[in-house]
Amino acid sequence: MSGRRSGLWLAGLLTLSLLGATVARGQAGPAAPAAQKPLLSEQAFKDVRELRGIPVKEFMETMGFFSASLALNCSDCHSEASGASWARYADETPLKQKSRAMIRMMNAINKTNFGGAPFVTCFTCHRGSQRPKAIPSLALQYSVPPDEDPDEIAPHPAVRVTMTADQILDRYIQAIGGAAAAARLTSYTAKGTYEGFDSDFEQVPVEIYARAPDMRATVIKMRGGDVITTHDGREAWAAGPQDLTPVTLISLVGESLDGARLDAQLSFPGQIKQILTDWRTGFPPLTIDDRAVDVIDGRTARGSRVKLYFDKATGFLVRSVRYSRTAVGTVPITVVYSNYSDVPGLGMKLPFTFQVTWTNGRGTYTLTSLQPNVAIDAARFGRPTPP
Repeated sequence: MSGRRSGLWLAGLLTLSLLGATVARGQAGPAAPAAQKPLLSEQAFKDVRELRGIPVKEFMETMGFFSASLALNCSDCHSEASGASWARYADETPLKQKSRAMIRMMNAINKTNFGGAPFVTCFTCHRGSQRPKAIPSLALQYSVPPDEDPDEIAPHPAVRVTMTADQILDRYIQAIGGAAAAARLTSYTAKGTYEGFDSDFEQVPVEIYARAPDMRATVIKMRGGDVITTHDGREAWAAGPQDLTPVTLISLVGESLDGARLDAQLSFPGQIKQILTDWRTGFPPLTIDDRAVDVIDGRTARGSRVKLYFDKATGFLVRSVRYSRTAVGTVPITVVYSNYSDVPGLGMKLPFTFQVTWTNGRGTYTLTSLQPNVAIDAARFGRPTPP
């Protein structure tokens, strides 16, 4: 995300539409019950023209896709006035008009040449620049090729497999204390700090609640009110104050629900072999931050691919990457794990620092205390009430 983004208007949870949408205040209340369809973009916002019929969370991730592709922030495409009023996101600007035309062009290219699959996206041509380059760069041609983007690597049939996925996972479980110790962790509460774009880089308190096998709640205590995400084992929600997000409560569906479930499941690493299937190895050699890593990937129950990266020296899980499809292409969501520390009384370690990066922002969680195997009311993981 561009470093030019600043202030609480950057809620990593949600950003407003590049295409001229603004909040329909009368419809921005609690999300629909689970049995009903998720809140759609045109139900939550006004003047949605090209991105109708998609869930709000996908709509927001689409905004992040635009930002990542063009290295622009919200006010670049809307107006400076939008920083003080959600309603001003409806103001027409030349960039919003151009973006609508570009979406139509991109969809036509994909329909004509790729059967409608999103092979051509905003990033295909822009690559972080507002204006696509038309003339080859000799400096780029004769420079040292950049390192492979770890989010892009894929298995290669010519790569010799030296460790199987089972061996890598067994090594990880042993590194955190062994299967028996990991199995003793059934729940925990944790406290610490959070800082990111949405907190204006201020460290604010955070609380995490987790119960095996797949229940988790995170409460970030922002100045304007709590930002809450929950997963109750089946469903997930995201809630926040109106000053930080135009829609105060949404149900997560599709890959967003998959991601919330994965975060909850990885809170209990002893079950890592069971939470993904169809494991693959054979990835090209990779170094991240000067440390060699082993890379494997697997599928969630819904079939989404997830990559896991393990430090060759320590065996620890140091990175995960999952993906979310949007109306204009696929975006990665990366979690970097570090600061492995002892869980009191269990003889095992968990990462006490993790940084989440996605196209809407970046946030770092640092735990200062963790209490294992405590009773947690199931209501803690249910649908939250917006502040």
